[in-house]
This record gives sequence, C-alpha cells and structure tokens, in this order.
Amino acid sequence: MMSNNSGEFMKGVFVGGLFGSLAALLFAPQSGKETRQEISKKSDEVLSKSREEYERALEKARESYEDAVKRLHSLEDSIKESVNEVESNIQNVTEKGKTAVKEKKNHLNEAVKAGVDTYKEEKAKSKK
Repeated sequence: MMSNNSGEFMKGVFVGGLFGSLAALLFAPQSGKETRQEISKKSDEVLSKSREEYERALEKARESYEDAVKRLHSLEDSIKESVNEVESNIQNVTEKGKTAVKEKKNHLNEAVKAGVDTYKEEKAKSKK
C-alpha cells in the first residue's frame, strides 16, 4: 500500500506540473490554437509522468507486500519450530515423570510388602 506521504507527493507532482505548464503556455507569445495544442501536449506529458510515478509507486508497494509476506512465512516457520521443540520437551518431561512415578510406586509397594511380611513374621513369632 502507498503511504499517505507518497500519495501527497504524487498530488503535488501532478498539480505542480500542470500549473507550471499552464503558466508557461499562457505567458508565451503564441496564437490561441498553438496555445491549446501546447496545453494538450503538456497535459499529456504530465499525465504520462504521473502514470510512470504511479506505476513505480505501485511496484514498490507490491515489492513491500511480497517482502512482508516472505517475512511472515519465515516467522511462521520459526514459530512452528519453537512449538515443535516445546512439544518435544513436554513429552520428554512427561515420560520422565511417568517413569519416576512408576519407580516410586514400585518402591512403595515393595516397602509395604516388606512391612506386611515383617508384621506377619513378628506376629507368628509372638504366637509361639
């Protein structure tokens, strides 16, 4: 998109060129027909230059747009990589947590079993 300053500049170029051409023609010593022809010629020149400037501004806007899209795609790829990395880290931590819980559960079960076995043995000893 063209910025506001570019649009104002284009208006200034067009209006300035038009007024400058008209002033030069009106103060030139020529006949009415020659003056009209000269005004027409100068108007065509100003219009042509305005079109060229418009096309240049449009091309710059197009290039800026394409550059912005490229940067957005690059940013998107970077974000996807970061998300995948975080996902992988979360999976690793989750697996480590599950493993730690299983180990602690096994240790606790073994400790409870040993406690029950010891209790049963002591109870059996006391009955004798």
